[in-house]
Amino acid sequence: MIKELSKSIREYKKPSALAPVFVSLEVIMECIIPFVIARLVNEIKAGCEFKTIAIYGGILILMAGCALLAGAIAGSVCATGSCGFAKNLRKDMFYKIQTYSFTNIDKFSTSSLVTRLTTDVTNVQMAYMMLIRVAIRCPLMLIFSFTMAFIMGGKMAWIFVILVPILAVGLFLIIRMVMPLFKQVFKKYDKLNNSIQENIKGMRVVKSYVREEYEKEKFEKAADDICKDFTKAEKILAFNNPLMQFCMYTVMIFVLYFGSYVIITSRGLDLDVGQFSALLTYSFQILNSLMMMSMVFVMITMASESSKRIMEVLQEEGTIKNPKNPVYEVKDGSVDFENVNFKYAETAAKMALSNIDLHIRSGETIGVIGGTGSSKSSLIQLISRLYDATEGSVKVGGVDVREYDLTSLRDEVSVVLQKNVLFSGTIKENLRWGNKEATDEELVEACKLAQADDFIRQFPRQYDTYIEQGGTNVSGGQKQRLCIARALLKKPKILILDDSTSAVDTKTDALIRKAFKEFIPETTKIIIAQRISSVEEADRIIVMDKGTINAIGTHKQLLAENEIYQEVYISQNKAGEKDE
Repeated sequence: MIKELSKSIREYKKPSALAPVFVSLEVIMECIIPFVIARLVNEIKAGCEFKTIAIYGGILILMAGCALLAGAIAGSVCATGSCGFAKNLRKDMFYKIQTYSFTNIDKFSTSSLVTRLTTDVTNVQMAYMMLIRVAIRCPLMLIFSFTMAFIMGGKMAWIFVILVPILAVGLFLIIRMVMPLFKQVFKKYDKLNNSIQENIKGMRVVKSYVREEYEKEKFEKAADDICKDFTKAEKILAFNNPLMQFCMYTVMIFVLYFGSYVIITSRGLDLDVGQFSALLTYSFQILNSLMMMSMVFVMITMASESSKRIMEVLQEEGTIKNPKNPVYEVKDGSVDFENVNFKYAETAAKMALSNIDLHIRSGETIGVIGGTGSSKSSLIQLISRLYDATEGSVKVGGVDVREYDLTSLRDEVSVVLQKNVLFSGTIKENLRWGNKEATDEELVEACKLAQADDFIRQFPRQYDTYIEQGGTNVSGGQKQRLCIARALLKKPKILILDDSTSAVDTKTDALIRKAFKEFIPETTKIIIAQRISSVEEADRIIVMDKGTINAIGTHKQLLAENEIYQEVYISQNKAGEKDE
């Protein structure tokens, strides 16, 4: 795990390496200063001249300045290294997520991925900052202070050797009790973020059904769960401070009592005042180092769980990858399903699609109709390789989609999914997702085909109108037409509309279909719809039922021969019901 995470340091290796160097220099200066002070105290006691005091004073000022400068530089390079590491780690995670297939995405909730990219990375960043600075400083300070304490205090320094194991055992027990609590907390963070995300995303529904109080209760419950776990963890961690205080006061009492006793009884021969003052200083340095180390252990404890969650994202392998020698050119818009079976997960008991044999000619207009859950969307998602067929093969332009370069394939297969998404930015910026090099004239042309130009012209800023996140400032029908225009800008060989005109009126729907027929006759058009009027002019219509193809034919053929199609037609046309 450490090896994998360390790959994200990259260009920040230099500041990360410099931090321990300057920390070491700072520690050396801080450990020598008490020794020099002890010498100065002894010189004053011996009745030295002012010149000697001035020399010692100059040396102390120089050493303090060096310590201060080294500490400042260490802090600066440490901040650069840790923040850069966190930036790269977020970047690596985000880039990895972009390689995920829909199957991979299904494993993680959106809220969980957001928590991992924010809270978990912040925890790892804090731990890394402590590792390259505090975790270097504390052991060095302990080693130097122990050494100097034995040099200055002799046998009295053994008190530290006795107390350190007691402190270490105490810290180990605290961390062991806290670790399981942190594991629970991060899972509950995901639930809390999920609650917030759902509430904000569905705010209109919440207000429409007057469910504010219910949402408040749900949020409060999730927040209370986190609070309880953190409170429990904090209560356990709170024992850390009394334990440190106990050790600190034990050392102070021992050093003060026995130090004073030795000075008085030996009249300064075994321990003088200068050595005594230095020993006190080293005592504080040792105990302060131990306290800081306990903080490092706590932070590492939190970060270790966060690291595991980050590694789950980084080590997740995309189920859909480019082949070794990919095909880069899509010959035409023909589509062939050959003995295709498909299920969304290996563990799924039932196939979403079964025994699919379908052949679509290039330039053909195909309608797909069927009840809810008949796997209409599943069918078209295999064409652009959003998922891979479990059994059989799907071919585009006569080539198995698994043999294509993913970018080349998806550039030629334009999909307007059932859930239309617009991003924050202007209408122009959203449209250029289809073709970033598209001219203003091409944007207008695509919008005219999608019947979007008229309503865009009514906005004060027209094509420079700003779209709010998720397209909340445009209607459902307007959003659908903008998404269709965006797909057309790719100039694909295959255009798939997954119930993408459900929010527009029948007149606009007919105009869109007419524009497709007249202006992009060579493009294969697959239209999934709930309304028969949206597909009745198609060259062929596929009737889906429970993941299988129930029938294929023209509108007239299906109306005369297919029971499912007849039922849908009659339910949507009251006149037809009266005629019966």
